[in-house]
Amino acid sequence: MKEFAQSPSVLVFEKYVRVFFCTRPAPTDDGNYLSFLSFIDLDRNDLRKVIKVCSSPPLALGDFGTFDEFGTNPISVIQCEDEVWVYYAGWTRCESVPFNGAIGLAVSKDNGYNFTRIGRGPVLSYSPDEPFLIGSPRVRKLHDKWYLWYVAGKEWVKGKERPEPIYKIRMATSEDGINWVKQGKDLLPDKLGPSECQACPDVIEQGEGYHMFYSYRYSHDYKGAENGYRIGYATSLDLIKWTRQDELAGMSLSKEGWDSEMVNYPHVFIVDDTTYMIYQGNEMGRSGIGLARLDNSKDWN
Repeated sequence: MKEFAQSPSVLVFEKYVRVFFCTRPAPTDDGNYLSFLSFIDLDRNDLRKVIKVCSSPPLALGDFGTFDEFGTNPISVIQCEDEVWVYYAGWTRCESVPFNGAIGLAVSKDNGYNFTRIGRGPVLSYSPDEPFLIGSPRVRKLHDKWYLWYVAGKEWVKGKERPEPIYKIRMATSEDGINWVKQGKDLLPDKLGPSECQACPDVIEQGEGYHMFYSYRYSHDYKGAENGYRIGYATSLDLIKWTRQDELAGMSLSKEGWDSEMVNYPHVFIVDDTTYMIYQGNEMGRSGIGLARLDNSKDWN
């Protein structure tokens, strides 16, 4: 855990809240990174207190030549009976473009201390109608059905230093959390033009509908304040048609500090009737993750 805390995802237990996230050792001499799964525990009675830090990666990187050989990021965790399941984007290094990705699944029987892959390949990968990278998984089980929100690459475009991907939010459904049926269409209209990138959509059910919090940014020069990630918001009554209302997201940049240039990769969860958002900050999480509380948690629906 030398650099970055990214893509936080939470499980709530009786006495603590376990926050899984992705972190990196220092880059290699050629500038390439690896990304590992990790976690911290927060005191359930005071989420500002860290009471445990993971001592070793709960999930090893994939074997030589596999889709997740070089990293697992972003991630999403969910309780499944007495197991914890983690969905993650596996990193593959490429020659013409910097990387590619697909979504894998690993299972823990000890509340997340150790995970084992269900297989060496992904559960959701690129396909004829989604030919580029697949990633940014966020999973929920709603009304006995599994939902996986993810991003699908639309194209690669030339950047100043390297090619950059354009990706949009999509959804897949499943009866068992393993075999997925893609909906096959983008869920949100563009706000920043066709080259807008959308990522890490997290959906929560409240009241009579569904609420999606997600990240969006420009495709170029996005590592600073001007074009960097912001948190957006959309609503739906049926999980199919979404109305984008970014002005209601309630999460803007801080005036200074660790999240003054970027807020992104949100995850929303509820503890004791209070709704929280955990998210990453500047430089795609290089400066860490933080916590926000919804002001009107008890009556927002």
